[in-house]
Amino acid sequence: MAEAAPWVGSIEVSADNKERPMLKLYRRVDGKLHYREAWAEPENRQVVEHWGVAGDRGETRNHPLAPTTDEDAAVASVLEDAVQQGYSPFDEDDMRILLVEYAVQGMGTRADVEKRHALEGVLNESLGWTGLGHCDGGSIGSGTMEACCYVVDYEIARDVLINDLANTRFGDYTRIYDEDA
Repeated sequence: MAEAAPWVGSIEVSADNKERPMLKLYRRVDGKLHYREAWAEPENRQVVEHWGVAGDRGETRNHPLAPTTDEDAAVASVLEDAVQQGYSPFDEDDMRILLVEYAVQGMGTRADVEKRHALEGVLNESLGWTGLGHCDGGSIGSGTMEACCYVVDYEIARDVLINDLANTRFGDYTRIYDEDA
């Protein structure tokens, strides 16, 4: 599986603050963007495979991970058939920047910063499990607070986030917008 191995990246997992091998692949089928991804969970001795149509929660399957197996190779091996079907990494230059903005007083408060950090986790969860992208942090000051997300499809990501943030403590955003629009 030499083809996918160079694509394997890593993700930081906040629970144990360790980096893990991860591979995300995409392919358009009948005009819809499909995703296939996998990541290693060595503490559970498994590789998790996740797939679906961008914007949908998708499906998962766990694959056993032998203690002596190279995690990068195991992740690449799980997605070998996806590579053969034409799935490939999304070009980072083609990703869109989606911002979720909140009004704050002046430079914001400690509570605002804590809210933004919690929001970043919610955005990562929502965008990750729908194959749409990830939150890359945020900023605060001058009357606004933003969370910055890199997404593969802005319109679908916006709709997913509007739905997922509704009726939560994060539903009071002032706008969700495309940085480039």
